[in-house]
Amino acid sequence: MPGPAASAASAASGTARPSASPALPRSAPLRLEVPRIGVRTPLMTLAKNADRTVETPPLSRAQEAGWYRLGAAPGSRGAAVIIGHVDTAGGPAVFYRLGALRPGDRARVLRADGRTAVFRIDSVERVGKDRFPTRRVYGDPGYAAIRLITCGGRFDRGSGHYTDNVIAFGHLVRSEEAR
Repeated sequence: MPGPAASAASAASGTARPSASPALPRSAPLRLEVPRIGVRTPLMTLAKNADRTVETPPLSRAQEAGWYRLGAAPGSRGAAVIIGHVDTAGGPAVFYRLGALRPGDRARVLRADGRTAVFRIDSVERVGKDRFPTRRVYGDPGYAAIRLITCGGRFDRGSGHYTDNVIAFGHLVRSEEAR
């Protein structure tokens, strides 16, 4: 199993499998902290809209992120997906600086069981919404992973949406017991 020192080509393609800590039992996430970009937010739960697209947090709560509860819980095996807005008409939102994350940065998720799941960011990518990597984001990578997602690219005034998504991919490096 390739570790963090996997080849640059495999890391760039997203095929490298990081050395991850053992997965934790499922437990709902309560709070997300990403120190590098100043994020400290409670997590709401998200599911699917009537049209089967994934919910996003309501714009009235744009300073909070949401966990997609139909996928893995942060720290358990699978890809835990956390979604937040980049901005609103009123200014920056919770994931405004998501694109500034770099490999090696940490994300911490406080869970209902009292544990904190600590993730290492492996890559940050901007992809066109028409090329969204659904399998890489929502599929089971075989270890405890996290995906932080927001909008990016150009804002299309006609549609009222951004053209791209910014996605941070990471893996569990450790868990901490409540202090």
